[in-house]
Amino acid sequence: MLTVFNGMMDSMMLLGQDVVAVGNGSMAVLLLHLLAAAVFAVLGIVVLFLTIFLMDKVTRFSIVKEVIEEHNQALATIVAAVVVGISLIIASAILG
Repeated sequence: MLTVFNGMMDSMMLLGQDVVAVGNGSMAVLLLHLLAAAVFAVLGIVVLFLTIFLMDKVTRFSIVKEVIEEHNQALATIVAAVVVGISLIIASAILG
């Protein structure tokens, strides 16, 4: 009876070691993926702001002035469509 109990204890200890080893490896992979997601998120936001800034510089008029001060809803809709389009392109580039 004692040998059966010792065998069960040895098996449980081995299982516990495997779980700890897998747990540490899984945590490292999780942290690596979280870091990659954070880097891609920041990079995507920077690229989005750069495209909006470039769009504002390319036009002959100020987009901010037209949308906020003049309440130009047509231009606001176009800017929103451009933002959604650029966001989809950035997301597709990140996902591969």
